[in-house]
Amino acid sequence: MSPIVPVILSGGSGTRLWPRSRPEQPKPFLPLLGEETLFQQALRRCGGTAFAPPLVVTGAAHLPHVEAQAGGVSVIVQPEGKNPAAAVALAALR
Repeated sequence: MSPIVPVILSGGSGTRLWPRSRPEQPKPFLPLLGEETLFQQALRRCGGTAFAPPLVVTGAAHLPHVEAQAGGVSVIVQPEGKNPAAAVALAALR
């Protein structure tokens, strides 16, 4: 049985938790519940023998956050923000 490949959709416009969340640092990259960011918490949940390394889908503006918080993971950079369905389709094609 092959391991599950977790897909983490990470990015956003930074409007849902305004003023804390901003376009340049949306909520996945903020530590809202503890010291880890929501993105780091998601990565941690992808551990164990049942999972392959995660695949992260993000926008170009958020790539520095992904690289800083999860260096070495596979990343798909969306050419432009659309919606979650487009991000999931990109991950499925990979």
